[in-house]
Amino acid sequence: MTKADVISEIADKTGIDKGDVTASIEAFFSVVKSSMAEGENIYVRGFGSFVNKKRAKKIARNISKNTAIVIDAHYVPSFKPSKVFVEKIKSSNKVSS
Repeated sequence: MTKADVISEIADKTGIDKGDVTASIEAFFSVVKSSMAEGENIYVRGFGSFVNKKRAKKIARNISKNTAIVIDAHYVPSFKPSKVFVEKIKSSNKVSS
């Protein structure tokens, strides 16, 4: 499912114009990106959390040149689904492993 599909489905279910839904979705993504860039985590009850995870400093290896490369500690964005979300996916019969 793409962003356009999500926008269409929200517009169909709510009766709101697609342009307004698109603006809302884009604003949400913008807030998530800017907040996380400032080091803030975002918690959406019943859905999940957008958090910054710290990756420790490590030594990596460039195989082609056989040299060691130092990768400094850094943060990466991550999403942790809520228990309600996880249970809904686990109990779904459309998702199979």
